[in-house]
Order: sequence, then C-alpha cells, then structure tokens
Amino acid sequence: MSLSIEIFPVANDNQRVSLAGRLDTHTYGDLDARLGPVLESPIRSLVLDLAGLEYISSAGVRSIFKARKALHARGGKVVVVNPQPQIQKVFDVVKAVPLDEIFSSVAEADAYLDAMQKKVLRGDDDD
Repeated sequence: MSLSIEIFPVANDNQRVSLAGRLDTHTYGDLDARLGPVLESPIRSLVLDLAGLEYISSAGVRSIFKARKALHARGGKVVVVNPQPQIQKVFDVVKAVPLDEIFSSVAEADAYLDAMQKKVLRGDDDD
C-alpha cells in the first residue's frame, strides 16, 4: 500500500497535513519531499492528522522527528492528531512524540494551538 498525503490550506499560521496508508521505508521520501516547502513556510504549527495511517516504520518516525526539529528550531510545534492504536503504540515505545503533542481530534489540537498562540501574544510564552 502507498501513502496518501493531503495538505490543507494554511489557517491561523497552522498547516494541517493528513496521512493515509503506510509511512515506511518506501514512502517516507514522499512525505519528506512534500513537507519540505511546508516546513520552509512561515507556519507556527504543523498538525499531522494520522486518522488514515495504518502503519509507521522507523523511517516514518524519523520523518516526523525531522519536522518537529525543523519547527522547534524557530519556536514552532508539530502536533499529531487521530493516531490509530497501533501508531500510538509505536509513539509510546519510541517516545518520538511527547504525549502533550498527541490529540484525539483535530478540534482538540486546534484548541491547544489557539491557547498556545494566545499565550505568546500575551507575552507569557515560557517554552
């Protein structure tokens, strides 16, 4: 099975990317290539919607880690939403994505990102 990557329009400095299929040694290069321009844009957060992701390998975990590292370097965040149980288990085992950056829905992630941005605007950003 292949990897489907859907990149949504930027909203409030947030970029949502939906993944479906398998993120593995055969498909991680596609994700890296598609995320390249996204990570170079002035977004503050990247929301990875994994509702349709059925499998992730260490190569896929590395792609997500690279995105996190790129955004973190400029004060941004990558959050993961809707991980399937098997994907969540991989994240739990490798501790690739902090638990406070995994959400059960896009609405929950949006509320978190909204609160984070309001915190920065108020000047009490301590991250």
